[in-house]
Amino acid sequence: MSVTLALALAAAQMQGMDHAGHMPGMTMPMHRPAATPKPKPRAVKRPTRHRATAMPMPEVAACSPEHAAMGHCEAPASIPATGPSEPCPPEHAAMGHCTAASRDAMASGTALPVGNAPAPAAPAPIYADRVWGAGAMAPARARLRQEHGGMTFTQVMLNIAELQPRGGRDGYRWDGAAWFGGDVDRLVVKSEGDGRFGTRTSGEVQALYSRAIGPYFNVQGGVRQDIGANRRYAVAGVEGLAPYWFDVEATAFVSDHGDVLARVEGYYDQRITQRLILQPRAELNLSAQQVVQDRIGAGLVDAELGVRLRYELHREFAPYVGVSWERAFGATRRLRGDDGGAVVALGVRAWF
Repeated sequence: MSVTLALALAAAQMQGMDHAGHMPGMTMPMHRPAATPKPKPRAVKRPTRHRATAMPMPEVAACSPEHAAMGHCEAPASIPATGPSEPCPPEHAAMGHCTAASRDAMASGTALPVGNAPAPAAPAPIYADRVWGAGAMAPARARLRQEHGGMTFTQVMLNIAELQPRGGRDGYRWDGAAWFGGDVDRLVVKSEGDGRFGTRTSGEVQALYSRAIGPYFNVQGGVRQDIGANRRYAVAGVEGLAPYWFDVEATAFVSDHGDVLARVEGYYDQRITQRLILQPRAELNLSAQQVVQDRIGAGLVDAELGVRLRYELHREFAPYVGVSWERAFGATRRLRGDDGGAVVALGVRAWF
């Protein structure tokens, strides 16, 4: 027992010795390197919170009537917040912005109650008057009306300007008008006539005031002066666009000698293509009495029927070729000694 105990103590002593005291050639156990400590994660730098600073506010615009009506601001004393003709809609009434009117008060159009009360006045869109005033807006509205239908226009229309070859007795004829004015009131000058080369020309010039009596018709009145004769007439008539696009004209004349004459004429533009147009035309002259010095008999004086085919090189300029048939009737035929007949017409139609 004593020997075993001595050996155990010796072994324990040898294990506790320092490495430097080991014998050369002894194999020493390997030592593991110490673990490398992990790097600590960098702390994320959080953005510094700054206290919000008050930004300069833009200048507040004037309180509009709409915002004042919803209670968002106070309208100036000179500007009413709401107009008398603006009822409170249900949506604004539900939000407390205004007081809803009764159903009968808000009714309009076909929703009005049955009765004999006069119709309410139509509301006028004059909202700008609340800001600028009625006096300041009146010139602007007048200018707007003038530039959308109230302007002044001018037109010169030469419907007939033609030569009529007659085998040595060639003739000519013209018929045109010019007007100056607006959509309702105009000054109109008309002229028409005919003749033969080398002989006296017969024709007339009219100066008329024209007044629109509807979208398609005008009434006219004025004076007429005959060319080549010392005779004047008072003129009254009507002209316009009849249904189916017939241009018609009816005129009465009363001379300074008391003679009463009348004229009815009309034509129609039948478009064959966009540029080729066929124009049938008719004219009748009548007289209430016989005027010997002017070679006019009572009743139907004469008639002219014609058809002209024109080609529009431009809308404002169109040469044409046509045929015109003319004849006098009754006492006029005897006074004139002319049986009339058909003639070829070569001419041009122009306007500007």
